[in-house]
Amino acid sequence: MQWTKLSERNVYGNRWFQVNLADVRLPDGRHLDHFLIRQRPVSVATAVNEDDEVLMIWRHRFITGSWGWELAAGVVEDGETPEAAAAREMEEETGWRPGALRHLLTVEPSNGLSDARHHLFFSDRAIHVGDPQDAFESSRRAWVPLARVPALIAEGRVPAANMAAGLLMLHHLRCR
Repeated sequence: MQWTKLSERNVYGNRWFQVNLADVRLPDGRHLDHFLIRQRPVSVATAVNEDDEVLMIWRHRFITGSWGWELAAGVVEDGETPEAAAAREMEEETGWRPGALRHLLTVEPSNGLSDARHHLFFSDRAIHVGDPQDAFESSRRAWVPLARVPALIAEGRVPAANMAAGLLMLHHLRCR
């Protein structure tokens, strides 16, 4: 049961995303106008220290009015690899520079509405290089026990689905 996109046109765009309208033919032959959001890729990074603690940020999201634990994240700039973007974002948002990053997973957080892809990475080490450049991104930065991750997610304290998926994968890999 595959939908077929017959055409697509832009209705709004800026540096971060475009809102497009597509003419879609459904399997039964009907047509549907479907809005979609085209977005730049996002990279996410964290580190796990020798005490099996994961580097996280506590921040407010004004759109949903929620507070929660997240990982450093941001858009992949033109000409930048997802891995380089992840390392840059982690240093800018936390003040910690990751060691060699390993790919954790790639997710499509809202593939019924958007083509966004989020690439998540982690490192087994990080060095503190100073205060974060982008301190305005979070209220605090902390090393949180990786063993606490499932409970934090169950309690709703990691509201972002991409972050929850990455943290659960990291927990699975490290807490066997």
